[in-house]
Amino acid sequence: MVLARHQVMVNRNVEGRPLERSAYLLISRLEAEGPMSIGQLADAFMLDTSTVNRQVAALLRGGLAERIVDPDGGLARKLRATEEGRRRLAADRERHRRGLERVLADWDEPERRELLDVLTRFNRSIEDLQGNAWPRPDLATGAGSRD
Repeated sequence: MVLARHQVMVNRNVEGRPLERSAYLLISRLEAEGPMSIGQLADAFMLDTSTVNRQVAALLRGGLAERIVDPDGGLARKLRATEEGRRRLAADRERHRRGLERVLADWDEPERRELLDVLTRFNRSIEDLQGNAWPRPDLATGAGSRD
């Protein structure tokens, strides 16, 4: 809870508008995996398509994502982050990085590496329990996902 609170505090009183949590997550996934359908996003986050549809509508209204024809020739339209969405994501990530840098300022490199290793293992364990392993097998092989 302290880590989450720190991340919120990092975004207080900053220039520009930080992304909403859902926007940050959706744009991050689009950036990592490329264009995705609403169904693919819903599967990736284990959410109802209606929930993702509302979140995507907010991204579209804010100019943070756009609908495109499926680059792989599928019938479903895909979503991709716009330049503005990628710019805002990069700004938020940099803000978070600077905030963590302040927290870890007096940690030596082996301690930082240990934290990274433990957090990576922790995240993978959560994903494994949810049956949502990361990195996704279809990304490792370069194959596309289903809609």
